[in-house]
Amino acid sequence: MSLKNSGQTRPHIIKGEKKKYALCACGLSSNQPFCDGSHKSTDITPIIFENEKEGNIALCGCKGTGNSP
Repeated sequence: MSLKNSGQTRPHIIKGEKKKYALCACGLSSNQPFCDGSHKSTDITPIIFENEKEGNIALCGCKGTGNSP
């Protein structure tokens, strides 16, 4: 299954905190760019990453990058 269409062509700019994030990889989440569990009906899993610093970070909005987040 290859959904991955969030409809956004620009990065999501968020105020990052030092913590783990689960990013939507399927494009179905209603809480983009974060996972809300909507992928469970697919074979796609969220991208888990740990942010190591506080401050603004840019997260892929198109789901097409090969180097996410």
